[in-house]
Amino acid sequence: MEMKRINAGKLRAIGYDPRERILRVEFDDGRALEYTGVGNEVWRRLSTSGSAWSYYRDNVEEEFSSRSAAAAPSKKSNPLEDLFKPASDDGTK
Repeated sequence: MEMKRINAGKLRAIGYDPRERILRVEFDDGRALEYTGVGNEVWRRLSTSGSAWSYYRDNVEEEFSSRSAAAAPSKKSNPLEDLFKPASDDGTK
C-alpha cells in the first residue's frame, strides 16, 4: 500500500487499498492502525481534506473497526550514508 505523508494533528501518513477497502493511518507516536470496510469516497475526502485530522476524528475513528498494524520504518536506508559514515575504531582498515 502506498502511503501519503501528511502533517495533520497526530497523523503522519495515510494510505488506502481500494481492492481490500483498508485505510491505514500512522501517528506521530509511531502507532499504526488499519481500518476495514472503508469506501473510496471516505479515502478521497480524507486524503484531500484541508483538515485531515478533524476529518479522521469525525468520520473514521469511531465509524470503522480497526486493528493495530506494524509501524512502517521511520527512515528509509540511504546507500550513500554507508559510503560516507566514519570508519570504525575496531582496528580494521
